[in-house]
Amino acid sequence: MARDCDPNFARVDEILDLLTKSKSLHILLILDNKNTPMRFSEIKFKVESSSTTISRRLKELENANLIVKTSKNLPQKVIFYELTEDARALSPIMVSFYNWVEARNL
Repeated sequence: MARDCDPNFARVDEILDLLTKSKSLHILLILDNKNTPMRFSEIKFKVESSSTTISRRLKELENANLIVKTSKNLPQKVIFYELTEDARALSPIMVSFYNWVEARNL
């Protein structure tokens, strides 16, 4: 008798693939810690990675509905990034995972 694979496993794999890409989790954690919208340059400074990597991850996280990009017309157009409600719901898991790794010196 063949068993059907739970479709949630595929969705979990999909989100884990995104979160394990270079700097994805780091970006989410710094946005969570800041708890206010951040500019690209602030994120890049905190993450300490190339503009290309940060730009790619921000776009991927936005496409996954984990961050939202907004713009404000100050003297010049300024773009901000912040967590979505879905990412905020994921936050305790991310922080717990980070703390678990830190406690084990992995």
